[in-house]
Amino acid sequence: MTIDYKNTINLPETAFAMKADLANREPGMLAQWEKSDRYAAIQRHTAGRKHEFVLHDGPPYANGVIHIGHAVNKILKDVVVKSKLMAGFRSPYVPGWDCHGLPIELQVEKEIGKVGQKVDARTFRQKCREYAAKQIDLQRADFKRLGVLGEWENPYRTMDFKYEADIIRALGKIVENGHLTRGAKPVHWCFDCGSALAEAEIEYADKTSPAIDVAYDAQDPAELAARFGEVDPTLFEDWAIGGEVIVAVPIWTTTPWTLPASMAVSLGPDLEYVLVEGPARNDCRVLLVIADALAEKALHRYGVEKVKVLGRTKGATLEGMKLKHPYLADREIPLILGDHVSAEDGTGAVHTAPAHGVEDFTVGQKYGIAVVNPVGGNGVFLPDTALFAGQHVWKANDTIIETLRERGVLLSHTSIVHSYPHCWRHKTPVVFRATPQWFISMDQAGLRARALTAIEKEVSWFPSWGRERIHGMVAGRPDWCISRQRTWGVPIALFVHKSTSEPHPRSQELMEEVARRVEQGGVDVWYELDAAELIGADAEHYEKVTDILDVWFDSGVSHYCVVQARDYLRPKDAGDKVIYLEGSDQHRGWFHSALLTSVGMFSRAPYDQVLTHGFAVDAQGRKMSKSLGNVVAPQSVMKTLGADVLRLWVASTDYRNEMSVSDEILKRVSDGYRRIRNTARFLLGNLAGFDPAKDLVAVEESLLLDQWAVQQAHDVQTAVIAAYERYDFPEIVQRIQNFCTNELGSLYLDITKDRLYTMPTASRGRRSAQSAMYRILEALVRWLAPILSFTAEEIWAAMPGERHESVLFETWYDGLAATQGSPQQRQWWGDLIAIRAQTSKVLEGMRALGAIGASLEAEVTLHADVDLADRYADVADELRFFFITSRLDLAALRDRPAFSVVAPKLGFDAYVDDEAAPTTLALKADLAEHDVWVIAKKSDAIKCIRCWHYRADVGANPAHPDICTRCVENVEGAGEARRHF
Repeated sequence: MTIDYKNTINLPETAFAMKADLANREPGMLAQWEKSDRYAAIQRHTAGRKHEFVLHDGPPYANGVIHIGHAVNKILKDVVVKSKLMAGFRSPYVPGWDCHGLPIELQVEKEIGKVGQKVDARTFRQKCREYAAKQIDLQRADFKRLGVLGEWENPYRTMDFKYEADIIRALGKIVENGHLTRGAKPVHWCFDCGSALAEAEIEYADKTSPAIDVAYDAQDPAELAARFGEVDPTLFEDWAIGGEVIVAVPIWTTTPWTLPASMAVSLGPDLEYVLVEGPARNDCRVLLVIADALAEKALHRYGVEKVKVLGRTKGATLEGMKLKHPYLADREIPLILGDHVSAEDGTGAVHTAPAHGVEDFTVGQKYGIAVVNPVGGNGVFLPDTALFAGQHVWKANDTIIETLRERGVLLSHTSIVHSYPHCWRHKTPVVFRATPQWFISMDQAGLRARALTAIEKEVSWFPSWGRERIHGMVAGRPDWCISRQRTWGVPIALFVHKSTSEPHPRSQELMEEVARRVEQGGVDVWYELDAAELIGADAEHYEKVTDILDVWFDSGVSHYCVVQARDYLRPKDAGDKVIYLEGSDQHRGWFHSALLTSVGMFSRAPYDQVLTHGFAVDAQGRKMSKSLGNVVAPQSVMKTLGADVLRLWVASTDYRNEMSVSDEILKRVSDGYRRIRNTARFLLGNLAGFDPAKDLVAVEESLLLDQWAVQQAHDVQTAVIAAYERYDFPEIVQRIQNFCTNELGSLYLDITKDRLYTMPTASRGRRSAQSAMYRILEALVRWLAPILSFTAEEIWAAMPGERHESVLFETWYDGLAATQGSPQQRQWWGDLIAIRAQTSKVLEGMRALGAIGASLEAEVTLHADVDLADRYADVADELRFFFITSRLDLAALRDRPAFSVVAPKLGFDAYVDDEAAPTTLALKADLAEHDVWVIAKKSDAIKCIRCWHYRADVGANPAHPDICTRCVENVEGAGEARRHF
């Protein structure tokens, strides 16, 4: 009768399910976290830690459901926050929302109409507030579902009264420090918004525009020609055709609609210009002034094939010459000099309209040229605009071009496709338009210089190219236009003089009083305020500014309104750090506005570190688009695969570049997740009944293989911690997955099954393996905690021993071996593992030849050189467990049997004893410094029904005829003794 040994086998046992079922399991865990207020518990538990690391949340806009880009951003932030908890920091996280601005206005307008038509401003602002609050609730639910822990019930919202008040206080500080200025400077203007736009609200897209060359005739052609000294002075008498010679300076432009505002023509002071023959006009000879480098191309556009140069001179010699406007007879156009003029394209002469270009405005200021803006906020030429009054600028292009043609000054006309600034909201072209606006000056109080210093010396940038990117943007940017002509926002709470437009001399004091009132009643207080309440008799000379602040100012001052305003976020010493983490577009957005406001207020950067991520695209690198059908919605992923799979995709993808995502990519990520989960399950299953308080074996007293496994975990942990510190999340995922697959799955866990299953429950050999697994799991669950938030907590709850309610109460595990191991020890293991890999190759070959099934059916002999044989002689009696064969012998290389028959169709060089019916396979191992042959043959022994080894001693004990003597000892005796494997 066969004895049933099932109860003598220690099979794995755990409640940690093999099937993750994340989509159904995670919501329950999330509900439990909320019920126990997990985030608050973590904050209480970590309150005594020495230093703080604050990830300050860049506020998403409170409009619409979250998309995959939102998910990427919030998951990356959560990974950073939780990794800092594991690193021993206090790491609070306060989420926030940007609530003011045009997109919400437009949504509310659709519902209740425009201000002044169907609704008053106060009601409109209240409806905007209500709309934003609803959007925040929708987004908050999805963010929480991602597993992101934070102060969700006490976030910051830029529309909160306290925040709005602090925005005004921040502006007051900037005014106090001398950075605010007002003027009619050209700013990006959107006709659809009806407002000025910030740099961060601009995106570039292709636009088809008319490209024209226009002749600006000289008022005194002889005088202009005389500046080209070598020209024959009798030219205008002897060469005249029809009694007149025209000398003109042609300009090239893609914005004909700006010609009504044309006030000058700029030349490059150091460029060389030539006087050349141009196409005749009305039987008159025409001479043109063109940059030498561009003359041939320009004349070709005008139909002149041969360049005839009549004279040369530098641009500087032409300064002050007077030209005629192309169609406005009473407007004199001076030739001026500007460093912005180049010889890259066009004619080397730039028509200059100070109202419609930053460089035009700058050079115009130098020469005292008037700023003439004939374009209204709706894009229509004003009523006093000659010829084109009432026309929209885009439609007027054709009319202007026809006018130029009728007057004979149109030299060339074509269409080009070029990159042009567009409104990021409406996707429509914008213009530069000079209107009275409020600016934060980059230079009048040294803001630019101090900001550049902060970029270079105060901040660490991840990736490092972020420094150069934002440095270039700050170095070259114009003054920041912070005023908007809208309803839903925070007012620029200044009283300005009706005549001079200068702010009231007590502005800082008044702004603080306004802020105090706004803190109680919101921004409506400002619009309903009687100026006399604050400035008394001065009220008749002053008026309230009704413009609102750019929304980038709102979010830009969050360092003051949130980090500085909440004591538990505010850095206290040099050990406390603040990091900003957003998409790469925020170098010109939030990173930028936060830097300028912080430097403008406190002369320092608002952050110590800045981390940038790319955007989500499909597998072909295309932008997500409903029309393309390639949108991957995070809500759908969470409902099917679970949030942890989405989190693993984010962490495993190189966020520094574009991040490809698709159903197929997520499926591969799911496969990787299952490998990690199965590893954790195996470890948990074999820790059943293990009590670390009494069963834990010291590392130095453990079996040799267990010491090696702990050391491998230590090596991985060292790399993982370093990668977390430099935010290299893909390396972390790769290290963990490789460790689970290679060192654990393919090696350690496979080898230790025999010990775990067959040795007595409390035997030293089994407890040694369990102790190693316990230590590895304690480390692994911490490595996973920032990334696989739900799964890590699930593992944590299933682990043995007394422990806190959350793994996030912990820090990196310090129970791994601290020693790195000597080079000799590492070589010892390296060679042995390499020989094992070669042996596995041989055993696979035998399976392919049909000689064996499982590896335990084989007996292996290693014929090694003397040095190698001596090295492993001490462990020879247990090597069979390491190689997972029923028998393994070490033998001298010289005793190796010779085989001459090459094994067929194995894909590697090996030999067999018999080509027709092989029972033995031989392979020379690939080791750099040693000679080893691996020879395997099918065992002739009987299989032990308990341990499945094929042993000659099976049945040696009559009481146990079906098992080997080792198993008898493990069943009835004290248990076998293992020293190594």
